Amino acid sequence: MLRMEMIIDAKAQLGEGPLWDVAEERLYWIDSLGPAVHSCDLRGDSRRTWPLPEPIGSLALRHQGGGAVLALKSGFHFLDFASGEVTRIVDPDPGKPRLRMNDGKVDRRGRFVAGYMDTEESEPLCGLYSLGADLKLQKLDDGIICSNGPCWSLDDRTFYFADTTRKVIYAYDYDPATGGVANRRLFASFETQRGYPDGATVDAEGYVWCCEVYSGRLIRYAPDGTIDRMVGLPVASTTSISFGGPNLDIAFITSMARPIKGAHPPEREAGGLFAVYGLGVRGMPEPRFAG
Repeated sequence: MLRMEMIIDAKAQLGEGPLWDVAEERLYWIDSLGPAVHSCDLRGDSRRTWPLPEPIGSLALRHQGGGAVLALKSGFHFLDFASGEVTRIVDPDPGKPRLRMNDGKVDRRGRFVAGYMDTEESEPLCGLYSLGADLKLQKLDDGIICSNGPCWSLDDRTFYFADTTRKVIYAYDYDPATGGVANRRLFASFETQRGYPDGATVDAEGYVWCCEVYSGRLIRYAPDGTIDRMVGLPVASTTSISFGGPNLDIAFITSMARPIKGAHPPEREAGGLFAVYGLGVRGMPEPRFAG
């Protein structure tokens, strides 16, 4: 039976990037504008918080060093969980104060892929980058307005990526050996939907789940881009999804409490962290950054 509950009444300005780590059995998530990294168990208890010096778009846990790799406004950084220290790695696109890094995820070879967003969400000023274990950069694409929802097919041969402002999800051919992309094409259009594509993930059956922001729905897409199902969520401002829990069958959903189109969201729960039970599917383990 489908059931939803708010596990943390976080009132996050811009909750994003939920990430369930199977080794620790803990959920990590961010408040992009807080800015901070948060962590809790599957019930929302045993919480930890790491304040950050600037806005954050996404994070991934590291295989080494006991911390995380972050996509902050000014580029890729390491976060040491023990000390809270933030150390810059590289700024892929410096000298552009209107841009900040946004959504990102790790592929199954351990690369962290993240893109930028135009903070005015109007101009195609942004690039998409891959950070390797050797801390070298690879530029994958450009001409993006707002990067969101990176994820991969089960065979690692297709990379999904949303440009939120354009209301599209793209599919690319992906080379897992090199991390390169080619043949960008339309996977799904949101022109006839109520909201915009935001955070996304791929389940164990190879279907793409996308959080539709400003609408409060989860949309599940078949590998051919057709809509398989829609699930209504408690608030309109939901932003991203990660499957977690011991069986990877709980959908953890972030949301934002910041004003939407000049007005605060009407829902009291906006900015909360939610758990959705009973979807009848399982997710895939999220890889750690190899560096």
